Amino acid sequence: MTTQQVANRLIELCKQGKIMDAQAELYADNIVSVEPSYAQVPRAEGKNAVAEKGMQFASSITEHHGMSISEPIVNGNHFSIGWSMDVTMKNTGRMKMEEICIYQMKDGKIVYEQFFY
Repeated sequence: MTTQQVANRLIELCKQGKIMDAQAELYADNIVSVEPSYAQVPRAEGKNAVAEKGMQFASSITEHHGMSISEPIVNGNHFSIGWSMDVTMKNTGRMKMEEICIYQMKDGKIVYEQFFY
């Protein structure tokens, strides 16, 4: 798949709440995921570690109130999206989370993701 096709597919699956399916389908086995240094898991390497990081985050959410994902900006083998969520977290209560997500592609798969929030 092209970078644009992967970006579109990622957004499609995430809007349906199928984030784990998106990872299984679109991520390379050697994916690297980077969050800010203050995140619960600032770096994860490999498909299993990234999936575990995602499940850990999902388990900290007690209620979803809304979500929006922007259209992708694609350039070569990179794309970015804006993602907003209105959620209630176990330890912090209700909050609106806004982030920029940047992805790098290689051989039709996502090999790197980084989140800024």
